Amino acid sequence: MAAQGSLARYTVHRALTRPQMFAGVTYSYFIINAAVTTEVFLITKSFWALPAALAMHGVGYIACLREPRVFDLWIAKVSKCPRVPNWARWGCNSYAP
Repeated sequence: MAAQGSLARYTVHRALTRPQMFAGVTYSYFIINAAVTTEVFLITKSFWALPAALAMHGVGYIACLREPRVFDLWIAKVSKCPRVPNWARWGCNSYAP
């Protein structure tokens, strides 16, 4: 039991709310990495696509260490909050003239 005035943290809740992971990255990122690696291999006809895949996986692994949903959140932000026409002037989404 948690002391009065503090939050109780249950590890089962965290495990059940995490997205599906494979090799330290989300499953969707893993599939996208595999597809990109396959395309790079087919275009270049070189096995140098494998080290590129490992580097891309490393970037995804580091990004998913703190927040596993980082790519899903980024896709949601980009699709729901597009840049407005005056973004270049203000450097942010400002609707004022």
